[in-house]
Amino acid sequence: MMRTTKILAQSLLAILLFYSCDQGIDGLTQVDPGADASAPQVTINYPLEGTTIKVLEAVTSITVDFEVTDDIEVASIQASIDGNQIAAMSDFLDYRRVLVDNVTYDNLADGNHTFNVSATDLDGKNTSVTVNFVKEPAYVPLYAGEVLYMPFDGDYFDLVGLRPANQVGSPGFNGEGFVGLDSYAGASNSHLELASEGMLSDEFSAVFWYKVNADPDRAGVLVIGPPDTENAGFPETQNLRTNGFRFFRENAGGEQRFKLNVGTGAGEAWFDGGDAADLPADAGWSHMAFTISQSRATVYINGEIVSQGDFAGVDWTNCDLVSIMSGAPRFTGWGHLSDLSNMDELRMFNRELSQNEIQSIMATEAGGFVGSFEGEMFYMPFDGDLTEKFLDIDASTVGTTGFAGESVAGSDAYAGAADSYLTFPTNGLTTEEFSATMWYKINADPDRAGILVMGPPDMERAEYPDIQNLRTNGFRFFREAGGDGQIFKLNVGRGDGDSWFDGGATASIPSDTADWVHLAFTISNSECVVYIDGEVVAQGDFTGVDWTGCDILSIGSGAPRFNQWNHLSDLSYLDELRLFSKALSQSEVQSVMNFDQ
Repeated sequence: MMRTTKILAQSLLAILLFYSCDQGIDGLTQVDPGADASAPQVTINYPLEGTTIKVLEAVTSITVDFEVTDDIEVASIQASIDGNQIAAMSDFLDYRRVLVDNVTYDNLADGNHTFNVSATDLDGKNTSVTVNFVKEPAYVPLYAGEVLYMPFDGDYFDLVGLRPANQVGSPGFNGEGFVGLDSYAGASNSHLELASEGMLSDEFSAVFWYKVNADPDRAGVLVIGPPDTENAGFPETQNLRTNGFRFFRENAGGEQRFKLNVGTGAGEAWFDGGDAADLPADAGWSHMAFTISQSRATVYINGEIVSQGDFAGVDWTNCDLVSIMSGAPRFTGWGHLSDLSNMDELRMFNRELSQNEIQSIMATEAGGFVGSFEGEMFYMPFDGDLTEKFLDIDASTVGTTGFAGESVAGSDAYAGAADSYLTFPTNGLTTEEFSATMWYKINADPDRAGILVMGPPDMERAEYPDIQNLRTNGFRFFREAGGDGQIFKLNVGRGDGDSWFDGGATASIPSDTADWVHLAFTISNSECVVYIDGEVVAQGDFTGVDWTGCDILSIGSGAPRFNQWNHLSDLSYLDELRLFSKALSQSEVQSVMNFDQ
């Protein structure tokens, strides 16, 4: 077709030349197109490099969009996905500029993919361009009751509801995320909106990461409220607070104070934690959460309660709209408008989350690592490094710890050394309930040692670092000689004193044991339990741990907070150390043990 068109054009040109000469008109001058100097140019418009496709279906279709240009003439084009040809073209209406936006591939499965366009010109010069993209599996909510999840990784998409948020104004992206590739960046007169259908119930929770921008010095953060029909003609004064909720911030002595207002139908309830709910303007990323039940509402910052109070239950009448990062359009009367801060990993739930659950979510997202078990918040496999996987940070080393050259799972394990141990900050680990599990291969020399300790400094003996032994807070898990073996003991502080969990001979192993053994202990508000190889060896009633002053986790020694009785460095091997934000049951302890083997 293209060749025929060119022949017709040449014939027409000849006729015109003849006619112009015959009529005395100046002849047309043929222009030489010149040498074919460059290869075709290929521009792929969709999918782009890094495009993520998010749909419910396991197999879907994709329509590609690309452009090919050449200085003289495009001869042929081939397009392929994952090496499978989806289009071959050689006839073009415009042979210098080819636009293609109607080629569809119907067999795109979950996983990583490549899209390639190869173009050749008449001189045989070829250009090939490839982009990589991903079709994500349909998002499966990670947590019970999760009704919305927006990771803000370059889009404003709710992965639970599979819907984009409506953009009001021109919100943006931060260029980096606390988790993932990106995060929401607020802008003046801008926010996101979603319909609230299917999200509202008698209980509600929201969690997200937030990096405050204190200018403007007040803003709406998250609002699900009703229209103020009495002020329907005045959108700038909308402020009906008898239904839904309003989570917002405002200036408090140079810092930003976060407040929650919830409507009961007959009235409203306020949850203002005062100074406890403040963030400095340079706070950086912080974890925010609030929960609403039929009996109370609670506000959390970085996993800690900053405001809490009794509450008769939320009324959702006419609350059909979710506003993200602004009070507009339903909460504007006091100037809580667009928030220019950053937001990441927004999740909403149709139930009240516990503090343990909030801290677990926070710990998981802080490291971008998802544990293998419910409530897991800390994991060190010791596979040739000292990296904690949730936070992706290394332990601090005191002395010269080493590696065992063997392990229960993975490639290696921790090996203790004289006057040596590891420490970690306890941020996010001081949960209301607590459990630890680990594999352990004993070296009974020395015949007593600390294994795992989270305790406070003994300020009464601050000038005597070698006799630290304040046991009213945190815990101390250690071993010492007893009979022909080593007895494992747990001491836990209640705030007003300490409780002992010593199983005597039942909680011992022979000093010459050559095999790995599994150790675990759990702390709840009613009891503490110690396990060896999945069996209970010590158990007793307990009223709850007090974490005051417990800012250091010591691994492989009682030092520096529990050393008066010489429970110092342990030269034993340690593997697969896990901490949990809950008190594991015996069956759960055994499941962890069996999983690691």
